Amino acid sequence: MTDTPTQLFIGGAWVDAADGATLPVDDPATGEILCHVADAGPKDAKLAEEAAVQAQHEWARTAPRVRSEILRRAYEIILERTDELAHLMTSEMGKPLAEARGEVAYAAEFFRWFSEEAVRIDGGLATLPDGRNRMLLSRRPVGPCLLITPWNFPLAMGTRKIGPAVAAGCTMVLKPAPQTPLSSLALAAILKEAGLPDGVLNVVTTSRAGEVCEPLLRGGRIRKLSFTGSTAVGQLLLAQSAEAVVRTSMELGGNAPFIVFEDADLDKAVDGAMAAKMRNMGEACTAANRFFVHRSVAQEFGRRLAERMGALVVGPGTRDGVDVGPLIDRRGRAKVEELVADAVERGAQVLEGGRTPEGPGCFYPPTVLADVDPGSRLMDTEIFGPVAAILTFDDEDEVIRRANDTPWGLVGYVFTEGLDRALRVSERLEVGMVGLNTGLVSNPAAPFGGVKQSGLGREGGRVGIDEFLEYQYLAVPVN
Repeated sequence: MTDTPTQLFIGGAWVDAADGATLPVDDPATGEILCHVADAGPKDAKLAEEAAVQAQHEWARTAPRVRSEILRRAYEIILERTDELAHLMTSEMGKPLAEARGEVAYAAEFFRWFSEEAVRIDGGLATLPDGRNRMLLSRRPVGPCLLITPWNFPLAMGTRKIGPAVAAGCTMVLKPAPQTPLSSLALAAILKEAGLPDGVLNVVTTSRAGEVCEPLLRGGRIRKLSFTGSTAVGQLLLAQSAEAVVRTSMELGGNAPFIVFEDADLDKAVDGAMAAKMRNMGEACTAANRFFVHRSVAQEFGRRLAERMGALVVGPGTRDGVDVGPLIDRRGRAKVEELVADAVERGAQVLEGGRTPEGPGCFYPPTVLADVDPGSRLMDTEIFGPVAAILTFDDEDEVIRRANDTPWGLVGYVFTEGLDRALRVSERLEVGMVGLNTGLVSNPAAPFGGVKQSGLGREGGRVGIDEFLEYQYLAVPVN
């Protein structure tokens, strides 16, 4: 921990908060304080904004190949420091080291992907239909951006936003979640080492998000907001962005249905359930939330899933052999406890887990509930914990209706061996992404995002850079 920056990163320099404030960073496995980092206030945010605005003109004019090579160097540095970054992430967030190492590789890949996209920004030339003018289209960076990242994937959510912004030629103010600021500060140090010019990326860690972000969004100099987090906070930020007509992309909450038809390969379905539910201890917007299983296979699916969940080892993420680390904090664990208790009171059968262990840390056991009442609170709440809630269904139209009966629409999972049904159901689900016979959809080369209240825009893939670019149309008379 001694080598990890703990100050704000503004204009290429490490600085304390203007008022000297700090905030603690806790280890969720023990509840102990790891360290303190600078706690930015409005004055620090304005300094970071000023640094980004001042750097924007020159950065936008930087050759795409230069931007590409900076990202490529940062990608290589991240991979070289996989163990160091994984331990840092596990310490502040709790996930097991094996998962943390996986996130490091996932995070690095966004930099490699967008290093390649940086040199493929193109425009167009065409004669307009009336023959009077030529249309010259060019693409240019949208301008200074505010990037707000969550705590559950502290490194990957940073690279997923920073990568396309750097590639497009945008400067940035990054505000990471207060629970996990260290991964973002380490990332800033890596980018500086990779040659990113001063002021292009500025990082403000803060416990005062409203005081820091609202003035930036209303001030008119930030031209783009990219946010990953809850739908409620996203709605607030959208309202704040409206005054200055800030361009927004929002990756918000999810309530993913996981549908198992009677013809599904149950081995595949259980493997997919483990991936879709237990990645990151269930603390993921893509986590399977509602397990709809055909009545004819529900008992066997529940038995197999409970057996697999019960075999997982719970403990500190740094300990060898641990599969499931702690939840992020006591408030997060209390929410899971309340949701499970409500379901059980309504008649749900506990097949596995369901009881909070004694001792320090924010641990909760992998839990499987069967015969869940559709009116249970966890049916319309993002659980963000290791709880699989199983409901039964009898026919296709019924399950599609129930799966779509939610304001969210990020991802859905479908398990069936019938090609016609697979395509038909996938097309009818009101989601931005579908995992067909797989429990893992996230990939830097694929567009990530949802519909309805799960967000606006897409991150990753060939379209990910579009969120940070504007078109300019130049009319040229035909002589």
